[in-house]
Amino acid sequence: MRIAPGETYGLIGPNGAGKTTTISMIAGILAPDEGRIAVAGLPMTTRSAAAKALVGLVPQDVALYEDLTVRENLRFFGRLQQLPRRELAARIAEVLDVVGLADRAGDRVSECSGGMKRRANIAVGLLHEPRLLILDEPTVGVDPQSRNQILESIGALGVAGMSVLYTTHYMEEAERLCDRVGIIDDGRIVAEGTRRELIARIGEHDRINVAATGPLDRFAAAAAGLSGVVSADVVEGGLTVAAASAAAVLAPLVAAGERAGVAIGAVEVSEPDLETVFLHVTGKTLRD
Repeated sequence: MRIAPGETYGLIGPNGAGKTTTISMIAGILAPDEGRIAVAGLPMTTRSAAAKALVGLVPQDVALYEDLTVRENLRFFGRLQQLPRRELAARIAEVLDVVGLADRAGDRVSECSGGMKRRANIAVGLLHEPRLLILDEPTVGVDPQSRNQILESIGALGVAGMSVLYTTHYMEEAERLCDRVGIIDDGRIVAEGTRRELIARIGEHDRINVAATGPLDRFAAAAAGLSGVVSADVVEGGLTVAAASAAAVLAPLVAAGERAGVAIGAVEVSEPDLETVFLHVTGKTLRD
């Protein structure tokens, strides 16, 4: 398992698969029974202070002091990281802006919503500009608006060159944020790659359902001859087409229908997703 600079890597798996254990080893909290962990080339052990300083860990449970304000929490944790006072003040302003809490920095954490607490939790992990940020299910239990703000903040981190290890129970988050995904089950990575690579691994294709009337057999024959089309079958009310990439064949498919003399009423595209892959390689749903 390798996470490149600037890459957002999603680690997903059913309950008990080993996600928390893996995160704890990467962060230097637990010692591995075997194997080697390195962060930016530095070996990571439970005593590796230099390697640990390169990691920002944002746990699933909010780790903030409720009786302090958001800014006071950041100041406290920044001092634990031994950031110089002037640099710390600048970094607090930067991370508050990143997570969208600049105007709420003076609020006590006890008065913050669940989404605000989650975002403040992420801000703490970003304070010391880690090379690797570990986010353990950062959107659990937050409202849709806060969730979207969190995802937008995380999406900007890879652009800034930070590596991100992201665990989630929401497959759509992995698809939206992650450059690559590793599926872990029973303590092992059973599949790994980009979304497209994982889907290709199980042999799934995009499907295009075309509602049409007219000479459908002629349309099917024309569609089957298009580059990138795997199959084209006449069904009640139209045509079902399987393709390696729906986006690549959609325009030629419509043009083929017009040449075949059919009247196209509607086109619906469905793409296989990570949920399909996950079920295929583990035999479980993500929340099992």
